[in-house]
Amino acid sequence: MLNFVKGLSRRQKSAIMLGVDLTVVVVAQFLALVAFGSSGPGFGPLENLWLVFFFQTVSAVPIALFLGITRIQLKAYETRALGKTVVFGAFLAVMNIMLHRLAQHAVPVGVSIVFGLIFIMLAAGMRMVMLQMLLRLYRRAEPTCRVLIYGAGTTGLQLASALKTHHRIEPVAFVDDNPAMEAITVAGLSVHRPTAIKDLVKEKGINRVLLAMPSLSPPKQAQLARKLQRMGLEVQTLPSFAQLIGEEELINKLSPVQPSSLLGRQNLEGQLNVGCGTYAGRTVLVTGAGGSIGSELCRQLLQCNPKRLVLFEMSEIALYTVDMELKTLSEESDIEIVPVLGSTTDPRMPRFVLAEHKPDIVFHAAAYKHVPMVEANPLAGLANNVLGTRTIAEAAREAGVARFILISSDKAVRPTNVMGASKRLAELVVQDLATRASNTAFSMVRFGNVIGSSGSVVPLFHEQIAKGGPVTLTDNEVTRYFMTIPEAVSLVLLAGSFAPAAGEGGDVFVLDMGKPVRIRRLAEQMIEAAGYTVRDENNPSGDIEIVTTGLRPGEKLHEELLIGEGLLTTPHPKILRAQEARLSEIEVASALRALRQAVAAGDIVAARSVIARWVEGYPSPEAASNA
Repeated sequence: MLNFVKGLSRRQKSAIMLGVDLTVVVVAQFLALVAFGSSGPGFGPLENLWLVFFFQTVSAVPIALFLGITRIQLKAYETRALGKTVVFGAFLAVMNIMLHRLAQHAVPVGVSIVFGLIFIMLAAGMRMVMLQMLLRLYRRAEPTCRVLIYGAGTTGLQLASALKTHHRIEPVAFVDDNPAMEAITVAGLSVHRPTAIKDLVKEKGINRVLLAMPSLSPPKQAQLARKLQRMGLEVQTLPSFAQLIGEEELINKLSPVQPSSLLGRQNLEGQLNVGCGTYAGRTVLVTGAGGSIGSELCRQLLQCNPKRLVLFEMSEIALYTVDMELKTLSEESDIEIVPVLGSTTDPRMPRFVLAEHKPDIVFHAAAYKHVPMVEANPLAGLANNVLGTRTIAEAAREAGVARFILISSDKAVRPTNVMGASKRLAELVVQDLATRASNTAFSMVRFGNVIGSSGSVVPLFHEQIAKGGPVTLTDNEVTRYFMTIPEAVSLVLLAGSFAPAAGEGGDVFVLDMGKPVRIRRLAEQMIEAAGYTVRDENNPSGDIEIVTTGLRPGEKLHEELLIGEGLLTTPHPKILRAQEARLSEIEVASALRALRQAVAAGDIVAARSVIARWVEGYPSPEAASNA
């Protein structure tokens, strides 16, 4: 039967509906006469009554076609055709009066009025019956999704009305937090309290819950959705109809938090002259080119018009992404973009790449930088960050690269975690090479947390806010220095442009980053910037809660930018040069030898002992175990 219905053309379906309406016209006329009693008072002889029936039926055809009632789909009848059916019935009633007078029938006007009313009721009723029969056919033949609507307000009622005409979605009940709504019936569906959801799911075979509460804040909707998802239900959220037509903004239209408002100081973007003359017409190699800092380095280097830009990256997808982007950006220039897939920890790769492309300048941005991840995988972190740095830096010196710039971190200053210790040891390695390099100028750039980089707190907080919270902090008193990605890269390029002469390098350049930012305040700013309120003891009805989880292993309350006290100026007032103690060549060689042995043996304790011995501030394994 369903296949037969699906096989009907639009014209055939219209013809069937016209036949239904004509049948209703005849039935309605007969019932109207029966209702009044054709032999009752006011009636005369009804000769040739069949002619009235015939002409009434024939006259209904052009009226139906003119109004277009027969072309309207059954599922759209309630919203589009009910009013037309009333008009159709009124026309037929008037026509009935005229035909009876032409036939000289003494029929009260009330008969025609009743005829019109009966026609309207029968025509609408027939369509509702046909729609339900058709939906039943579809639901038997195809799998249906039985849904529970959470929210019996205006939006929920509109949703239920819309879904009742959908053959693959069947609303079965409402759930609402309002106690006054409990146990009543709305739009033909019963309303239940939220505590009854589990029972409803079992009894009625519910597949999905639709949240029809657009007035509830998005964080609270997200919290409710997660609660329902833990019951094994699929959850979808419905925006209000005012949002759909643009009268109210959807949550994803909210303005993102501006990084400059989180710095705690004046934003330096656009104020750092990157010294493009140093890079113009030269070959530049960037390791870690697919990372947050590496990719931005490449973008800004394109503006300096280098001859060739070599992208050195160990992640295939990251290399593919940045390569495609940069080739698009450089379409109208003569800059050659060269993607190289490989790791700095493989001694053959850096030597091959440097010999093949002969770069003038190397930016070493490749590193494992996520503190918890490196803390959990110390050998991998040390091998990549320390031994990889030694490999690429030594290869750069042997190849006669003019300048080598290491991207470091404020976590390298008196570190208490493996990541910071690995970056400090990498600095010591570069400082050692700088004293023995005759053709290569080595330098380092050290800065704080970069807003928006992968693994930083800002994207983490943004994701947590989008999910409705809670926003997690390690400690309410934690502070960090922050800068934007463009600022960090401009600093690196600028520091690279005034690197010292060969054999006199090894300096650490730092940015004057102002005062550190309190992470608790940053979280509050981001919540407020998203249009929500913080839920705490003073505001228990707020949208998003901030939860402290405790400091992670190796994490510090406050980061530093300098190890020593001495600072020297540079050609730019916002960039300073640090004077810090260095290890001798023998000490660096001893540290690297011990570290290689520990990594080769897979000995984490021995590796920690190496960095504890040579990196100021890092606790010994014994001290850490006693803490």
